Amino acid sequence: MILDATCEIVFEAASPVPTVLMLHPRSGLGQWIRREEYSLNPHVPVAEYMDAFGNLCQRMVVPPGPFVVWASCTAEVADEIDVDRTAGFVPVQGVPESYLQFLLPSRYCQSDMLNASAVSIVGDALPGYPQVEAIRSWIEKNVVYRYGTSTASTSAMDTEKSRTGVCRDFSHLGMALCRSLNIPARMVVGFMKDLEPMDLHAWFEAYVGDRWYVFDATQEKPLGNRIAVAYGRDAADVALASTYGMMELKSMKVTVGST
Repeated sequence: MILDATCEIVFEAASPVPTVLMLHPRSGLGQWIRREEYSLNPHVPVAEYMDAFGNLCQRMVVPPGPFVVWASCTAEVADEIDVDRTAGFVPVQGVPESYLQFLLPSRYCQSDMLNASAVSIVGDALPGYPQVEAIRSWIEKNVVYRYGTSTASTSAMDTEKSRTGVCRDFSHLGMALCRSLNIPARMVVGFMKDLEPMDLHAWFEAYVGDRWYVFDATQEKPLGNRIAVAYGRDAADVALASTYGMMELKSMKVTVGST
């Protein structure tokens, strides 16, 4: 399917604020970016660079007053995500060096403290994809999706205890449980068709069978039609806007449609 996605973000700053945006999706596994547009109002000089996770970042200084960021893209994506229940566990010694970081505990994913929970959840599922699917299914069935029940500081352990949260919390818990079983897992943020209400979305990927597979604990079925924008160890790495000063987010509007 071909998706058209837009994101408009309105900020307001009282003084100049150094800022890094992360709104440029890249072509890769499962998606081909046909077209991109990016505008800033007022326009400011921008320096683009690639971070340690392969994300395209835009560095700038936001001037005082209202500041509007508008990003748009057209992408060819798969209607369904890949599923392979035979994809096996990759021993740590076989994991590519660049992916070893996705085995470590991180700010929101205390994988070193969740092994007992993970072992209980996966039961007798075979190592690899079946274990990750058992984790995804358990979260989808046992954690309630509810706005206002978590904050920017909510961690995987918090979500395991409260059994409530939003897509970011579902992803953190899924990744932490996977990592506790020595399965590399990374966070993804981006666009997804038919979300209600429409917003930017978060899911996770696990490295099994020598490749990354998408898992989304907020969905009952393995749905595709999504555009990945950024990857990281957890939400701290995939913020679409990192600001280094006082700047207020006034509004954000996201649209995703098919052509």
